Amino acid sequence: MDGASSPDTAGDAARDGSRMNVVVIQPRLLDRECFCSFLKFHEPRFNVTALGSREEWLATGNAAAASVVVLSIGGAKLSEPAVANSLRQTTSDLSPVPVVVLGDSEELTHILRALECGARGYIPSSVGLTICVEAIKLAIAGGTFIPANPVMALSKVIEGSDTCHQFSGMFTPRQTDVVMALRRGKANKIIAYELNMRESTVKVHIRNIMKKLRATNRTEVACKINELLMPEMAARG
Repeated sequence: MDGASSPDTAGDAARDGSRMNVVVIQPRLLDRECFCSFLKFHEPRFNVTALGSREEWLATGNAAAASVVVLSIGGAKLSEPAVANSLRQTTSDLSPVPVVVLGDSEELTHILRALECGARGYIPSSVGLTICVEAIKLAIAGGTFIPANPVMALSKVIEGSDTCHQFSGMFTPRQTDVVMALRRGKANKIIAYELNMRESTVKVHIRNIMKKLRATNRTEVACKINELLMPEMAARG
């Protein structure tokens, strides 16, 4: 590879428009060639080298020349000790060059485990190439990329758990689901689709919710729910 660079100068390269040395480690040949071709097309400043394994890259003697290493683990689970140990060994062998993991899983625990093993980012295979390129450049510049979807999903779970706990003495779990949908202004047909129930069942839940809140319509239901949640929202803010 041309133009060996230290981590500091590699970060400068990501910012000042210089070429960046990207090493892709992907055991499957077709996937490797396609991925590298797309990277070069989307970011002409990438000088891409493709290999089938960590051992191949270390054997070249050019490990320090990389700006970043993108390591594909496919569907391998980092919950398996052998997989986690292999990643930990890879990040250690290639240090201080940042390693970004490319994998199929979008589970947040899987992503966090990759970071615990020394990775400087995790790119799920479901994202587009534009995001992939930006994630690689972020790692070169010294940052760490984490996909937004798993984090947002966790946030919704936490919010939903807090809400269910607050309403547990007032509504059934199913009524709580309907209440939160009403609060977001969703129509009965949409609520029925999202909660996998009949529209007539949604209407029954809404009538029971209105009785419990002593509300005369769905708009009043939303207002009263917001009033109930206001102290909690203020505490968070």
